[in-house]
Amino acid sequence: MPGEPSRIDKWLWCVRAYKTRSEAAEACKSGRVKVNEAEAKASRELKPGDRVTFRKAAVCYTYRVAGFPKSRVAAKLVSEFADDQTPQEELNKLNVNKLTIFVQREKGTGRPTKKERRQLDALMDENNTMSN
Repeated sequence: MPGEPSRIDKWLWCVRAYKTRSEAAEACKSGRVKVNEAEAKASRELKPGDRVTFRKAAVCYTYRVAGFPKSRVAAKLVSEFADDQTPQEELNKLNVNKLTIFVQREKGTGRPTKKERRQLDALMDENNTMSN
């Protein structure tokens, strides 16, 4: 297990969970980071095996601490220090925007007619059945 135990804000930055250490510290301060189901301050020291949960946007990520890097590591090396245990349902939230259909009407065309509305509803139903 490389490196010595470190603060949670530094560890989150080192394993690329946040772009800057100050972002990681702010996430801790605002209560979006938990260690072993308890809210964690930025200065909290981590131990190997600790379970770190943090919320970014709509996704709640879960990692198990596997080691402590000396500084920020390359994306390929993150798995040596953090075991990703994020449930697939949480990761699926990242794809929601890709599945959303946005229908835009030309300005000045008014409201859709009944026929257009039925076509839109059919398109939406078709999209919902494909995503399930």
